[in-house]
Amino acid sequence: MKQEGQVRIPSGCAIAAVISKEGKKMSGQAIIESMKPMHDRSNGLGGGFAGYGIYPQYKDYYAFHLFFDCRDTRKACEAFLKEHFEVVKGELIPTRKIPEITDEPIIWRYFVTPLKSVLADLQLDEKEFVARTVMKINTEMEGAYVFSSGKNMGTFKAVGFPEDVGRFYRLDEYEGYCWTAHGRYPTNTPGWWGGAHPFTLLDYSVVHNGEISSYDANRRFIEMFGYKCNLQTDTEVITYILDYLLRVQGLTLTEAANVIAAPFWSTIEGKTDEYEKKKLQYLRTVFPSLLVTGPFSIVLGFDGGLMALNDRLKLRSMVVGEKDDKVYIASEEAAIRVMEPDVTNIWAPAGGEPVIVKVKEGAY
Repeated sequence: MKQEGQVRIPSGCAIAAVISKEGKKMSGQAIIESMKPMHDRSNGLGGGFAGYGIYPQYKDYYAFHLFFDCRDTRKACEAFLKEHFEVVKGELIPTRKIPEITDEPIIWRYFVTPLKSVLADLQLDEKEFVARTVMKINTEMEGAYVFSSGKNMGTFKAVGFPEDVGRFYRLDEYEGYCWTAHGRYPTNTPGWWGGAHPFTLLDYSVVHNGEISSYDANRRFIEMFGYKCNLQTDTEVITYILDYLLRVQGLTLTEAANVIAAPFWSTIEGKTDEYEKKKLQYLRTVFPSLLVTGPFSIVLGFDGGLMALNDRLKLRSMVVGEKDDKVYIASEEAAIRVMEPDVTNIWAPAGGEPVIVKVKEGAY
């Protein structure tokens, strides 16, 4: 009889997050440590982190993190960026050589702002232009991948176990008011650098444990609006869905959660509040192709907050805890207790029930 650890774990993948509601800065070391007790939920084919508030000196610029396959690709991409953006700084992302992380691509970051003349010619707001630029590079520029593109935030990911990825990127040297983390156990998609989590667009970042059985329907719908799913991992589509619902459609976080983890029709019909019932009916009717089915727990990071969400049947584990001004989220309680041994008020959110945490206005 096979023992645990000798068989594939279909419910694998580990997620974790911490946020300070007061906007207090924390080094990346704690979130790295949180992944260690969940080591066996990963298999070494992907790990990653997102930090918010980590670039205060460049907070007004978009921080593009890119993978390049060679120097010529980097030079071509850099020339493209300089045609469309003011590039105030470009540099290698600092890394620490460790034996556990191998075959690394060229990893650069650029702090940029769109040229006003380009925005005027295209008649686009800057966020839409940046989103389109990310899609263009990832779709048309072979060997170049933008894996982070927000302001005052950054994603760091690789093929490896998450605790090794954190050391590789020297995250102990960064400070942010919010961190998210992921350890990957890919079940039906390849393990490669661009396919590790978090997946990001602008300031949105998503870490995900689970599988998306509605991926094709979700992808076909979202690609009608200019998004391109080409990073070979189903989670990518969740990021684009949330960007579309929140930024483009202007939905609230709760409304977006009620689209991707929509209540059953029977649940909606049982609502006694007529306004709430009509709103849920509207969301299910207008965005049916954005319902995400299959087991999932996700954490969405955004400028100034977090949202944690389970699928409506709660087929993946997720625990939330609090202590003082901090909120902790993880696949397992053990991960939270590594970050804060005296954590209080621990609970497991219900399926489809979003947990939304925002930093106090003006605190970061």
